[in-house]
Amino acid sequence: MSTTALYNDQGGAEAAVEAGQESTATSSGSGSAFGLFSTDFKKNEDLKEMLESNKESLKLEAMKRVVGLIAKGKNASELFPAVVKNVANKNIELKKLVYVYLVRYAEEQQDLALLSISTFQRALKDPNQFIRASALRVLSSIRVPIIVPIMMLAIKESAADMSPYVRKTSAHAIQKLYSLDPDQKEHLIEVIEKLLKDKSTLVAGSVVMSFEEVCPDRIDLIHKNYRKLCNLLVDVEEWGQVVIISMLTRYARTQFVSPWKEGSVFDENNEKAFYDSDSVEKEDETEAKTYIMDPDHRLLLRNTKPLLQSRNTAVVMSVAQLYWHLAPKHEVTIVTKSLVRLLRSHREVQYIVLQNIATMSIQRKGMFEPYMKSFYVRSTDATHIKTLKLEILTNLANEANISTILREFQTYVKSQDKAFAAATIQAIGRCATNISEVTDTCLNGLVLLLSNRDETVVAESVVVIKKLLQTQPTQHCEIIKHMAKLFDNISVPMARASILWLMGEYCERVPKIAPDVLRKMAKTFTVEEDIVKLQIVNLAAKLYLTNSKQTKLLTQYILNLGKYDQNYDIRDRTRFIRQLIVPSEKGGALNKYARRILLAPKPAPVLQSAFKDRDRYQLGTLSHSLNIKATGYQELSDWPAVAPDQSVRNVEVIEPVKEWAPLVGKAKKSKSADKFYSDDEEEKEEEGSDSSGNEESSSSSSSSSSSEESGSESEEESSESEKTSTDSGKSSSGSEKSSRESESGQKMKKKTKKVPQKKSKPAAAHSESDENGNGPVANASSSSAESSSGSETDSEDDSDSDSPTVPKKKSVVKSKPKVEGKSKKEVSLLDLDDFSPAATTNAPKSAVLSSSLMSDLEGLSLSNVSPDIQVTTPSFGPVTTYELLHHMTGKGLSAKYHFPRQPCLYQPSMVAVQVVLTNGSDHSLEEIHIGDRNPASLNIHCFNTIERLEPEASVMVSMGVDFSDSTQAANFQLCTKEDQFSVSIQPAVGELFMPSTMTEEDFCKEQGKLLGMNETSETITMATANTSSQSISKHVLSAANVGVVSSSQSNVHRFAGRTVSSGALVLVSLETKESSYALLTVNTEKSVMASMLLRDLKQALAQA
Repeated sequence: MSTTALYNDQGGAEAAVEAGQESTATSSGSGSAFGLFSTDFKKNEDLKEMLESNKESLKLEAMKRVVGLIAKGKNASELFPAVVKNVANKNIELKKLVYVYLVRYAEEQQDLALLSISTFQRALKDPNQFIRASALRVLSSIRVPIIVPIMMLAIKESAADMSPYVRKTSAHAIQKLYSLDPDQKEHLIEVIEKLLKDKSTLVAGSVVMSFEEVCPDRIDLIHKNYRKLCNLLVDVEEWGQVVIISMLTRYARTQFVSPWKEGSVFDENNEKAFYDSDSVEKEDETEAKTYIMDPDHRLLLRNTKPLLQSRNTAVVMSVAQLYWHLAPKHEVTIVTKSLVRLLRSHREVQYIVLQNIATMSIQRKGMFEPYMKSFYVRSTDATHIKTLKLEILTNLANEANISTILREFQTYVKSQDKAFAAATIQAIGRCATNISEVTDTCLNGLVLLLSNRDETVVAESVVVIKKLLQTQPTQHCEIIKHMAKLFDNISVPMARASILWLMGEYCERVPKIAPDVLRKMAKTFTVEEDIVKLQIVNLAAKLYLTNSKQTKLLTQYILNLGKYDQNYDIRDRTRFIRQLIVPSEKGGALNKYARRILLAPKPAPVLQSAFKDRDRYQLGTLSHSLNIKATGYQELSDWPAVAPDQSVRNVEVIEPVKEWAPLVGKAKKSKSADKFYSDDEEEKEEEGSDSSGNEESSSSSSSSSSSEESGSESEEESSESEKTSTDSGKSSSGSEKSSRESESGQKMKKKTKKVPQKKSKPAAAHSESDENGNGPVANASSSSAESSSGSETDSEDDSDSDSPTVPKKKSVVKSKPKVEGKSKKEVSLLDLDDFSPAATTNAPKSAVLSSSLMSDLEGLSLSNVSPDIQVTTPSFGPVTTYELLHHMTGKGLSAKYHFPRQPCLYQPSMVAVQVVLTNGSDHSLEEIHIGDRNPASLNIHCFNTIERLEPEASVMVSMGVDFSDSTQAANFQLCTKEDQFSVSIQPAVGELFMPSTMTEEDFCKEQGKLLGMNETSETITMATANTSSQSISKHVLSAANVGVVSSSQSNVHRFAGRTVSSGALVLVSLETKESSYALLTVNTEKSVMASMLLRDLKQALAQA
């Protein structure tokens, strides 16, 4: 319902804020007059005078101040008569402000507002679209049943308005009229049906909101508009996207069959089937088992996928719930990364997102396991956030990661937040019951916590231990004895009651201790809490049945105390127990069953997640958040057993054909742009099935005509919708207007085939790389597209290139198609599709280019760096060579490596390493390659397997290593056919940078941002020979791969670079002083790297 209110008041609120900003300057001067405790009852008299004056400027000024008051939450209702007189004013600015005021107060001052209805009706014909919309907004805000027919007429007229803004306002008014007079439902449905056919993105969200409010059960209205809504979705405003996605989720659950059917095999080629009918022959063979997704179902999933990159958290959450409820199980994982990204947002957002993740993680642990560290608790988190993260970590616990999680829990138990510490102990208990391997470990840990100083920790531990002991009581008599000893020190009622219950339940296992505990309890019975008293009575009864010799008198004493207790529960329990255990003449029938009743074996409690049953509510809804059914909640229906007729979504193409006539020129243009697909795919398209053809024609014509109909929208919008129609293809997915999220390799083909467009749209390349998570690869390709010779991806796909170097590149790439079978962590340069951690190992392997091509990258600027700070090629070529493998250790094979200080060809976050392999033996070595890495997650781009290396022969190979901005050695195995040798590459800190060029002014500006903890400096002593400018540059560049920044001061030398892996800025400045002293300063966010770099530079400059 809150969304409705937001939609209704959106326009008014925007205008109010604008007007409030304008009026700030003028109203601040008179702020004191409107103080909270002001005694001036004539405070608005000056505004009334201004509103009634003859000067337009005074009226405008007064209205600005009035709207400013409304924006601040002040009451300005007494000005209504003075304001309403100006409703017919000719000044457009003034009229807008009057309407903003009337929208706010029309409901309160209905009688006065009714006097102006004729003015509002005239305003509905005003040439200015904003005046028409404002008039309708005010009219629908006057909530008087007598004007319902006038409102109905105004809504119908506005729904046919030329301006999409006015049509949007009419969609908002539908909801207001429906709440005022539900009898108008049938007439309003007609208007909704008309507006649903609207092709403007401005209207789509609002009309779907009205549909959800007025007639959510009329699914038949959506059929013909389904594909259009899917295609427009990416261009609708954010809150409209949320509403449309929610509605389409419900729609899909009624129109498509379940993709989760047990025993069925998901057709992995369904994407192909979507574009062509190649899979028709196979269909007959596997009809019983294979699930083939409806093309419209796939259309919805694919068109919502790009919205996972939205800046609006509500949109991302909506797409996530759509995938959860509609997508095949193996596709749901693509939402994981986006949901984890939302955890960087405000705590309110975190709370809702974590609730949804908690529900998801119960059913599918594998989705979030790779991101487990994102759920570690931070000291700054609020308690409710901490508890949810704890819940998720407990859900994710399994045999593989339990040791890590328990180590984390150990820290949480020591938290100052007592509620959180208690929740952690409960989580440890859940882990112990779910994972039998760690039950004893957890139990021992909880017993140690019993000696904690904090009462809440001890109490919670006792309660959890009680539950754990129920699972295997025979083994834990010692723990029960230990708890009995601690009993006197525990004061929390729940903990005391838990210990007493354990004593009573297992009294036969501790026959000496239990009676003594009962004796102590008899003394303090009258001062105990009610929950403890009940357990004392229970303990007495159980001991009476098992050990009546020792406890008979004690039991009678306690039963007498309970008989006169103030609490009626305890009095009732005492009477019941007395009749049950003490035989009497009148009612001894139950006495013989007393032992079976009181000492019956009880099932161990199941420790379950609080989110266990929340999946009965749709994710992302208020009902899911509160765990109760909220007003207005619409349940998701079950999947139909048989899919309804899909032809109901086919749109007749007769009408749009007429509209194509004036667009002949544009149609041709779009046809030329249609050359996205390869020749193969074009042939397949010609053989496509009839149903696909219908889809294509219907959706492309509808989306192309949208640009023509919404005439008042900008040129940019219409051109966007044109792109939409050209890119729709067989899937009719018009939302892929820049092919941001197209499946498989099409994306790369589209980029490379359209070379002229590529230069004009560098931004598209950036967004694409960011979405896919392959930022570095995409950046490399887009930056190289700017160079004259073209990137290797261009050269591979574009045979028409004029560059003489391209064919050479092409042949190199093509000659090694089967490289790198061992490398599991890399992402292909040619496959920029979305990847998630789960799918990384299956990613296609990229073609490795020979080391001779490294020089081609010189002079390129990395596209993720701002224009004024560019990464450049090094000005100094290091010659330091390090030994990787000695020929004695390597049985004749020796290896040396050096850092060429060039951008890594394979991935920009990697450091380039050149290795020289030499065969010093008397026989040839075969199959030299890189084996296992340590750690296994180490990201290395390996060289091609060297099939044969003759005696005394050498070969230079190129590698890429992602050191993640750390000088930790990269350990891996260098293997031959017979042997394996453990080797490691240890980088100096200076090799982890790439040089940057920038002006002195930019250097000082960036340095100013990196002060405090980001600055490391030291006064050093330089060798006398190193005091000249040239010598300083030489020594600094020998120690670190940085760029020289020109300086206007002769005694200050500046150098700049960026870390290769994360791109963090590193600034080095050296200020020389008298007698060989100098102040060396390093500014960077990487403080550890800064101190290491400072040490290396100090050493380099001290050497003669």
